[in-house]
Amino acid sequence: MAETTKFNSHKIRNLTELSEGKFILKFEKKFKFKAGQIVSIAIKDRPNPRIYSLCSGENDSEMQILFDLKNDGELTPLLSKLSAEDEILVSEPYGNYLADNQSPMWWIATGTGIAPFYSMLKSGYRAEKLLHGARGSSNFFFADEFSTLLGDNYIQCNSVSEEHNQFSGHVTDYLTLIDHFAVHNKYYLCGRALMVVEVRDLLISKGVPFQNIIAEIYF
Repeated sequence: MAETTKFNSHKIRNLTELSEGKFILKFEKKFKFKAGQIVSIAIKDRPNPRIYSLCSGENDSEMQILFDLKNDGELTPLLSKLSAEDEILVSEPYGNYLADNQSPMWWIATGTGIAPFYSMLKSGYRAEKLLHGARGSSNFFFADEFSTLLGDNYIQCNSVSEEHNQFSGHVTDYLTLIDHFAVHNKYYLCGRALMVVEVRDLLISKGVPFQNIIAEIYF
């Protein structure tokens, strides 16, 4: 664990498996934060923390993260076995992946990369468009809230099956069909590195300035 990073102990409130291998971990709130920020998390006696986007609203009484169980990972197998009142070590929130009230926003995510956008939504921010790519309908997390608050501007891109009211394909497939992108919008990308690179290159090829593309990569 880096000596320059201060970690505090937080008690677990709840652990819920949303779909196979995908979990929401809630823990006590000790810090203020801005929607889109991240924290480093570790478990006592395990020296290597991992970074997660906060997935809760700025005014929520608890903090939470969304994580994908990696059976060969160092941390997620341990996180997936936690119970209420267990403790984790959490850094103070940090990072500049923040919502912009001055420009219309597009949020583009795959998998658990939806987490910072849920934090933004719960904190009162709204996107002009939200694209969420996932493998199967069970992995469109927080769909009811996104649909209620964003309406038809919330697009589910299902890469493995065809379902009613979903786009069949990847987020890149959906974006390829769009001829014009507003160059003054801010385009937020969050997900696997390959998706981020492909979407960034696609947006640039269609005239979006590089500086208007804000990326967060999930490993």
